[in-house]
Amino acid sequence: MEKAGLALGRRVAYVAGHSLGEYSALAAAGMFSLSDTARLLRIRGNAMQAAVPVGEGAMAAIIGLDTADVEAVCSQVAAAGSVCQIANDNGGGQLVISGARVSVEEAARLATERGAKRAIMLPVSAPFHSALMAPAAERMREALAEVAKHAPAVPVVANVSVSPLTDPDEIAARLVEQVTGRVRWRETVEWFAGNGVDTLYEIGSGKVLTGLARRINRELNAVAVNTPADIESALKALL
Repeated sequence: MEKAGLALGRRVAYVAGHSLGEYSALAAAGMFSLSDTARLLRIRGNAMQAAVPVGEGAMAAIIGLDTADVEAVCSQVAAAGSVCQIANDNGGGQLVISGARVSVEEAARLATERGAKRAIMLPVSAPFHSALMAPAAERMREALAEVAKHAPAVPVVANVSVSPLTDPDEIAARLVEQVTGRVRWRETVEWFAGNGVDTLYEIGSGKVLTGLARRINRELNAVAVNTPADIESALKALL
């Protein structure tokens, strides 16, 4: 789209990405080169996988409870000394919890007792976005300190702080926090709606984030861009 004449700073106000998608957003905004982005994501994936032995961690999707109820369930389970926390607040009544397997399983059970429509254990290889990922966060701190960083063409709204950032060092610090912290996607979409954004473009494969955005705020125009025809249509609207 940039090759077709789309200047981010003129027609696009902000970028954001969900979890590892934040790196894609930063690459699009010019903070990282494409090759450095790929290298960082490889390091991130390997470090997360190595942080917790397979089978010891887990994640579960909780459908139909509000954030406060899920936080209460996680706090109740974590009081026993194990890790269980909200990893993703995706909006539309969908939250994902992460931590030690036994704790996540217990939290899923308690969430069902509190009235969750569904509590689904997810087929993941590690407890992402939880405190158990601390070793991976340190590895990313090292990797991000070494990589070339440039000021992004437009602010990125960071997953963990829901704030628009342009300073490369601050963005890198938030990326480190993101490894163990919550992806605050519901709040991110709400932030866009409250700060003059009227259209969201989801660039990439699928339309999951487009669907979430429509459930979070129906006044936003959310558009998935997946095919060449989608790209042409988006360019026509933006240029």
